[in-house]
Amino acid sequence: MLAVEKITLNYETTLTGCETLPVFGWIITSSLRDVQQRSWRLQLSAQEDFAQCLFDSGEMHDDRSSNIELPDVACQHSTRYFVRVHITDNHGEESGWSPAATFITGLPAQAWQGVFISAETPQDKDNSKGTLLRHAFSLSDGDDIVSAVVHASALGLYQLWINGEKVGRDELSPGWTSYHHHLLYQTWDVTEHLREGENVIGAMVGAGWYKGDMSFNRYRNYYGQQTGFICHMVVTLRDGSQRIIATDAHWQGCDDAILFAEIYDGEVYDARREQRGWSEPAFSAGHWRAVTTLAAETSVLQPQTACPVQEIERLAPCSIIATPKGETVLDFGQNLSGWVEFRVRGAAGERVVLRHFEVLDAEGNVYLANLRTAKQCIDYTLRGEGEECYHPHFTFQGFRYVLIERWPGTPTRDDFVAVVLHSAMTPTGHIETSNADLNQLHHNIMWGLKGNFVDIPTDCPQRDERLGWTGDAQIFCRTASYLMQTRTFFAKWLTDLQHDQTPEGGVPHVIPDILTGKCDNDRFLSHGRTHSAAAWADAAVINPWTLYLMYGDKQTLARQYGSMKAWVEFMHDNAVENQWSWKLQFGDWVALDAKEGSYFGATPNELTCMAYYALSTLLLAKSAKALGNDVDHTHYQALHTAIVESFRNEFFTATGRLAARTQTAHILALYFQLVPDAHRERTVQTLLELLAENDGHLVTGFVGTPYFCHALSENGQADAAWQLLMKEDFPSWLYQVKAGATTIWEHWDGVKPDGTMWSPDMNSFNHYAYGAIGEWLYRVAAGINTEEHAPGFKSSVLRPIPGGGLTWLKARYGSVYGDIAVHWTQEPARDGLQSITLEVDIPPNTHSMVILDGAQTLLDTDGLDFAPVDGGYSAQVGSGHYRVIWQR
Repeated sequence: MLAVEKITLNYETTLTGCETLPVFGWIITSSLRDVQQRSWRLQLSAQEDFAQCLFDSGEMHDDRSSNIELPDVACQHSTRYFVRVHITDNHGEESGWSPAATFITGLPAQAWQGVFISAETPQDKDNSKGTLLRHAFSLSDGDDIVSAVVHASALGLYQLWINGEKVGRDELSPGWTSYHHHLLYQTWDVTEHLREGENVIGAMVGAGWYKGDMSFNRYRNYYGQQTGFICHMVVTLRDGSQRIIATDAHWQGCDDAILFAEIYDGEVYDARREQRGWSEPAFSAGHWRAVTTLAAETSVLQPQTACPVQEIERLAPCSIIATPKGETVLDFGQNLSGWVEFRVRGAAGERVVLRHFEVLDAEGNVYLANLRTAKQCIDYTLRGEGEECYHPHFTFQGFRYVLIERWPGTPTRDDFVAVVLHSAMTPTGHIETSNADLNQLHHNIMWGLKGNFVDIPTDCPQRDERLGWTGDAQIFCRTASYLMQTRTFFAKWLTDLQHDQTPEGGVPHVIPDILTGKCDNDRFLSHGRTHSAAAWADAAVINPWTLYLMYGDKQTLARQYGSMKAWVEFMHDNAVENQWSWKLQFGDWVALDAKEGSYFGATPNELTCMAYYALSTLLLAKSAKALGNDVDHTHYQALHTAIVESFRNEFFTATGRLAARTQTAHILALYFQLVPDAHRERTVQTLLELLAENDGHLVTGFVGTPYFCHALSENGQADAAWQLLMKEDFPSWLYQVKAGATTIWEHWDGVKPDGTMWSPDMNSFNHYAYGAIGEWLYRVAAGINTEEHAPGFKSSVLRPIPGGGLTWLKARYGSVYGDIAVHWTQEPARDGLQSITLEVDIPPNTHSMVILDGAQTLLDTDGLDFAPVDGGYSAQVGSGHYRVIWQR
């Protein structure tokens, strides 16, 4: 039976606040094989029953079911719309109308009637307290409310409240952006929150990223010195008229019970100072003060249509530990980002003090040194009225353990729960194998994403940093996009990358950029060295291209194209004979072949810079082609050819020896296709020699590690790639697993084999970069890959490469067309041949090239027409479930 399972709007299932029509798509289900869509019809209406349609496409005879852009339709702002789809397929079946998807339109800049208001004064510039804002309004008995939609944002962080209830599930809104250019507002349907008669709308506001202490240099007030809040609520009545409730000078303000709230340091809260009932009509606000209006631009307001930070799950403590030093510690069993919620009883004035941290030291005691100056502390003063429940508001912590420094009475496990916070993204990837350690590695990679995708892709969530390092985000982008639907998340971050780019096209090391102009005394970043490092700045090109590959997302590619081109031109402008460099280069960061006491790996920066220059130029040429820009495609393709030729002349001898004898140099040369064909075999063999010299272990850092297994498996060395992955002793991915890690570490030896720690100045235990091996697990071990000519997995390649001593592997990836699944099992070799069973699921309206790598004999083809190819067999396959058995 043919059906449309769900409709997607900008790759999400629901949108709020969109100012332009979203890009539409839908996922098709069918019990038949080889299902291809033949036609579709889409209707858009402001009525749930579609009695009147604002737009009706009519029957469209094409096979598109993703990335569909409609002509301009005149939608009203602050209005809910409904979308439904009907399709037919190549078997003559019809789907019937799909369930409706909904979206709420946003508020154009010119329509905002609210202004930014603040309960702070300029004298509060060094304070990080919380404030409250409120406004009472009346809806008469005759007001028949049809809908109420509110749009809100803040300079700082905020929570919106109406009539005593928090609106929505979002936390840490409006998130962190390049606020002076790009400030997100949130949109909610609040119809159910309103009542006849008196109503109150209000907000809690905190410092957040806007004016709090930020970065390892601990500068504050980077964007401004006063917090602010803005909202605009549209109440639509049955007669078609509208009431507007917006922020203005008539609102009232007051200090909150939040005495202090900072991203790094935590929250101080005195429950005795709560303004109980402050957002309810019955509250007396006579003692509240007048607010001030701020001269902040509303033109920078842009809608956050999806992907807010939310509570995603809750974890109970595994145990309460008494350390050898007598400390009382909660163990939640998982390194995470979020906060602790607790319930407590005690007398007024008693306190709860909690310190959050990641690991115990070798003796089993509390270890705080790697937090550097971040306090990660919650200090709560009881009001003394029965059971009190509390969680923080405007901070988050990175932790597995919590030190209970103060608690009235004796704490129990039931008093606490860890609340996991991260950007709300749809999970799309899952891998399970016969090896428990490999499963734990995948778990750790996933939790590295969860812990660091808190509105921006941070390097780490616990110490006084938590910045959007471009290198980390670039390295991990493809892996992240297998694990979660990251299109919205990265598209938002890339918008800020474009805003924060230098006028010359240079790309800051962190996005949003809060380092430029604030690092004069930093040993690395002084003298303007806060932008344009190879592999870091290349996020400007690699990440938009990755979104195009994974989702077929031409919209982000087109929007970022100017930024991509500016970065490549920056390299070109600073190159001499295609060799470029810029002030500070991180190179193969924290590689194990670095000199003693150095973070910089042994691979020459000249090689790394030129390799990434070649890669970004190639991807820019491909992007130009995808966008139909033939002139740029030809130009940058020629530039790429010239860079590759220069690379070969500079770094390869006539006999094929690569001048830099490091693992990373050979990995980049191979994976970026920089090796002359005549010298490829020698380069591969040298890489194997470099592995053997380190007893089969990697010594790579941030640049070489993501591509190591790819460089091997793409060059006939899949067994070597599996052996590298499955190493269990230091340094290796599974060494961390064996050491009890629940996330990915910053260093291969964050905890050394003897139990001692790496230097505390830079030793995060939740640092996702090395989790980039996840891409290899999905693309090679499971074999799930897309094709550039049909991105978004419209056409996929399923080419699993079993190995690693596994007896089975199951993988599933939720593409924009539906789930792609691979399940392989392998039996021990008999008579020199190994039997492999492969089951695949291919979603409707797509097709796949299934390749049986190394197959010699086909035992069961399930009706598929396999043909011999170099190194195996292949078949072009339509949608459906298939089971194939072969021998190799």
